[in-house]
Amino acid sequence: MLELIDRGSCSDAHPTPLLFVHGACHASWCWDAHFLDYFADRGFRALAVSLRGHGDSGLDGKPLNACSIADYVEDVRSVVKQLPVPPVLVGHSMGSAEVTRYIGKYGTQRLRKAVLIGTIGPYLVKAADNPEGIDRKVFDDTKAALKADRPATLMEFLKNFYSVGGEDGKRVSERVIDANWAVGIGASPIGTIACVDSWIEDFRKDIPRNDVPTMIIHGDDDRILPPDATSRRQAKMIKNVKYVEIKGGSHGLTWTRADEVNAELVRFLA
Repeated sequence: MLELIDRGSCSDAHPTPLLFVHGACHASWCWDAHFLDYFADRGFRALAVSLRGHGDSGLDGKPLNACSIADYVEDVRSVVKQLPVPPVLVGHSMGSAEVTRYIGKYGTQRLRKAVLIGTIGPYLVKAADNPEGIDRKVFDDTKAALKADRPATLMEFLKNFYSVGGEDGKRVSERVIDANWAVGIGASPIGTIACVDSWIEDFRKDIPRNDVPTMIIHGDDDRILPPDATSRRQAKMIKNVKYVEIKGGSHGLTWTRADEVNAELVRFLA
């Protein structure tokens, strides 16, 4: 069974539900502190799903390796199909990949708008036709490190996630990082490693299918997904896009800059 948090209800003023999709090694919890109640209090119906192998979502009897991006997209679709009206999909990090691939596979008929926070972008891997990408060895090394010492690797990942040592690193406590680590270490070990494969999917054929109003929010100090390789490129590929870049922002914008992100979301949803 998928874990789904469902807060508030659709009002006459805000008839469109919001479905929040988390990133790798996170869960629906990552939206709870700053987003779900915020929007529920303003008349929205706000939902957050934990993808399979994350949070309290099981694998429903499927093989332990059933944690590919295709599987995650089906998790998102299973929720979208239950909603009475098309939602706004809000994806952070790997969640942005799920939103982009969902659109590439199923189109936008069942969506109202899309929001991509700390987006993975068109294609992360360096290739002859993608010189802006990152050497594939970086991703291979990440998978090897997770296999060798998942607890230590996750902690280093989170320090980069929040740009510790930078401006955003001052906005997050050690206890928040510890809490993130606990959620990450509680995810499926196989699923955690499989997440890396979703980061290196090629989304260049999916993005042109996006014809709904879309907002991209990214930090210019994102050390996980640098904007030059991701958001700045993706924004140029979407016709109806609003691009917001937050100065000094880390990859962990959903915690460090929640007020700014929420303010942008409210304006965009209006």
